[in-house]
Amino acid sequence: MDQPPAPAAVADTQAGPGVLWMIVAMACFVTMDSIAKELVKTHSVVQVVWGRYFFQVAVLAVILAPRLRRLMVTVNLRLQLVRSLLLLVTTALYFTGLKFVPLAEASAIMMLAPLVVTALSVPLLQERVGPRRWAGVIIGFAGAMVIIRPGGDAMQLAALLPLCAAVTHGFYQVSTRFLSHSESVLTTLCYSALLGALVMSAAVPFQWTPLPPHAWGLLLGAGMFGTLGHFALIKAFTLAPAAAVAPFTYTNLIWAASYGFLIFGEWPDVWTFVGAAVIAGSGLYIYHREKVVKHRES
Repeated sequence: MDQPPAPAAVADTQAGPGVLWMIVAMACFVTMDSIAKELVKTHSVVQVVWGRYFFQVAVLAVILAPRLRRLMVTVNLRLQLVRSLLLLVTTALYFTGLKFVPLAEASAIMMLAPLVVTALSVPLLQERVGPRRWAGVIIGFAGAMVIIRPGGDAMQLAALLPLCAAVTHGFYQVSTRFLSHSESVLTTLCYSALLGALVMSAAVPFQWTPLPPHAWGLLLGAGMFGTLGHFALIKAFTLAPAAAVAPFTYTNLIWAASYGFLIFGEWPDVWTFVGAAVIAGSGLYIYHREKVVKHRES
């Protein structure tokens, strides 16, 4: 894999817009996840993942038709494909988990992704992470164990699916940060959608079941919210350092708890709240330490 240049310093004034884009991304993703959770009740995960990517490609094709050929030109094809594959694996793992795990619980476990980014920022992003931030990462993973509560029943085993998705999503976010220095936002977005659509189109005939009209509408909605969510995520990592914006993925728990209660009648148990608070607190502490380090270096 080609090694991109070390990330350039980003002005502090850009951190605010980056954070706002991250919050928008989380709202879109939870909306998409809620649609997926509803669909996997009656349709295969393969079919739902296919619809999410197929309609994302359809939306992008309509919006970007005049520029599509130019946008598909990339200077780092291998990294684009690796990043796109990471996103596809994350989506498949997470949607499968949603079939068995409450939305808020799955979203809380996915909050580990920014901590994974922090852990990976040393070897991959060439950023300095001190012992205090490493402690935040370790405590965050402990918070995930509070939510999962390893013991062996079906619910706890199913919770390992969003846990694995959080790890692959952390790698995905790091690769997004790499590509932000050499690729346009739209080029990266097009590649992630197209690879997912191609792979899932090859797999979906073996898992196909008839879709009623409302299900087609839901799949279209999932594709639209997925498109907007990933555009916002790429913009967030383009405008600000990974360690500055990644902790704000914790806002997904607010959306997930609301959607879970209003749509699915789910209310997180006390341990989910405790674990989520530990993970979110760890993320916020890491963000705080990032600001302190940047202030000392300036």
